Amino acid sequence: MTTTVNRGNCGEGMEIVAGVILRWRQLKENQLIATFSGVTVAGFLSFALPVQALQVVVTPQNPQLGDTLSVMIQVDGNRGETPTVSVQQKNYPAFPIGNSRFRALLPTTPVEKPGARVVQVSGDGQVQKLNVEVRDRNFPTQSIWLPPGKDSEGTDAEFDRVDAFKALVTTQKFWNGKLLRPNSGEITTIYGVRRYYNGVFAKDYYHRGVDYAGAYGSPVVAPAAGRVSLVGRESQGFKIHGNVVGIDHGQGVASILMHLSRIDVKEGDLVQAGQVIGALGSTGASTGPHLHWGLYVHGQAIDPVPWRLQGVE
Repeated sequence: MTTTVNRGNCGEGMEIVAGVILRWRQLKENQLIATFSGVTVAGFLSFALPVQALQVVVTPQNPQLGDTLSVMIQVDGNRGETPTVSVQQKNYPAFPIGNSRFRALLPTTPVEKPGARVVQVSGDGQVQKLNVEVRDRNFPTQSIWLPPGKDSEGTDAEFDRVDAFKALVTTQKFWNGKLLRPNSGEITTIYGVRRYYNGVFAKDYYHRGVDYAGAYGSPVVAPAAGRVSLVGRESQGFKIHGNVVGIDHGQGVASILMHLSRIDVKEGDLVQAGQVIGALGSTGASTGPHLHWGLYVHGQAIDPVPWRLQGVE
């Protein structure tokens, strides 16, 4: 039996078979390349993508002496770490405000030097240092003449109580939004004024608050919600502060309201913003009826005006 082979058909068939084999080989190679590439790309991305940087924002943008610096910190929510904040070798607590964010408050005062502050923030295994320029500010001077009996330097017991109150740092935040004006009277002395007392310059002194010359007996209200953590009376030896109420607003923020004629609250009371806590008077080291409102951040008297006009969250 003789078999005749058609070379044309055979060549066409061989080309078809060769094409199928080639496509199969290419397909396998592509699969191997794709698999290898997937591993390679994933490995490359794991090494090439930068670690999420610690995000820090400081406000206000152009602070001046007396301002409160608010340091907002965004961290990696998976770590669960609380960042640390320090400036001029002093540490300040940071408190959670939600969505893996924290906030720390840093006080500045009139007796500090203006210029650069290095704010160091540590968290997520990283450290950031920010240079913050604090501008100088012109604070006026004032002469105060205290009559006999009103020029006492106060007692250790009085200042120990007040200092302990100012040092409170509790975790709960009571204030919300802008703070309220505590009395409707005219402002007679602004924050930061330097003073001569009976002709002697008080070197380390600055007016640690705002004075309101309202009518004697006019209501004094809480500028923000908080817990009453200090009640002192002139009859108990508070010769400087007079009848005084201290309100802890939480997280190192506190109000002190001095020279009251009447006190309507007791220590431990929770008060709301705008609640009457007493009445304006002239007790303690006072030359006439007025309310002194001091606002403190971590024990330092800061300017209350930005807290009242813009608010500090």
